[in-house]
Amino acid sequence: MNADERRFEVLRAIVADYVSNHEPVGSKALVERHNLGVSSATVRNDMAALEEDGYITQPHTSAGRVPTDKGYRLFVDRLSEVKPLSQAERKAIRNFLEGAYDLDDVLRRSVRLLAQLTRQVAVVQYPVLSRSTVRHLEVLAITPARLMLVLITDTGRVDQRSVDLGDVITEDNVARVRTMLNSAMVGKPLYDASAEVAKLPEQVPGELRDVVTRVSTVLIESLVEHPEERLVLGGTANLTRNVADFPGSLRQVLEALEEQVVVLRLLAAARDPGTITVHIGEENEAAEMRSTSVVSIGYGSQDKLLGGMGVVGPTRMDYPGTMAAVRAVANYVGEILTAR
Repeated sequence: MNADERRFEVLRAIVADYVSNHEPVGSKALVERHNLGVSSATVRNDMAALEEDGYITQPHTSAGRVPTDKGYRLFVDRLSEVKPLSQAERKAIRNFLEGAYDLDDVLRRSVRLLAQLTRQVAVVQYPVLSRSTVRHLEVLAITPARLMLVLITDTGRVDQRSVDLGDVITEDNVARVRTMLNSAMVGKPLYDASAEVAKLPEQVPGELRDVVTRVSTVLIESLVEHPEERLVLGGTANLTRNVADFPGSLRQVLEALEEQVVVLRLLAAARDPGTITVHIGEENEAAEMRSTSVVSIGYGSQDKLLGGMGVVGPTRMDYPGTMAAVRAVANYVGEILTAR
């Protein structure tokens, strides 16, 4: 083992001890707890070199050292592989998520699960509207003069809207309207579908024009909303259990998490299902988030990104465990939503 590799092993040991004990780590403790195969004098020299290079630092009151953002970054970059979760953990995740009955429930369960697995704050972004296509539109007569529209997208989003017609409609005409709308919309991205629906009133027989105009108006509202600006957040209390990790900045972090725009920007990096992105401390663009680390990933299928998810926690984080949990939950959420 050359000197660089040995120093990295010392850094890895410091990270492991500091994450689990939240105490600055001294050379004596490292030699006792880790089988580094070298003398404590060598470990002290390696720690001095790591400190000089900015990977570890000495808090004022202690003889021990703690990792810096740069040290955590080297540690994360050198994780050749994210440790997989055990079969039992994977089975528990799958069973919990498969019990969900609609998109909202899938995302709420994902957030609860991620927050429990990582003991951090979990964030999931709703599937991005511009990437959704229309799977089906159901049109039902609730009364002879009132229709229920049920729009279902390929991302599992279900939107229900009612339309007052101002006049009665026959069952045959309900069926005709349903067929026209599905012909115009099914398989199209939502923005394209809304453009097609907008043209319909001009194209239908005169006796259906009023009905189709009213239905189109309601549908277009439904199609052009922006649920990608919606987030599900869970586990905020996990941060308050580690107040010492956020000296003087916990309130800022909590306020930033409430600002959905800040969190959406953090997830914007998650552009690829299967690829984990880690932003550590000062690497975070938002000043309020610079005492945190953000582990994020895209979810969906290989050829279709639906949205982003991840966790926010202190820089003193179990990175391998957190990355494994984020990846596993994202995989299952992607499978469940793309299979629906």
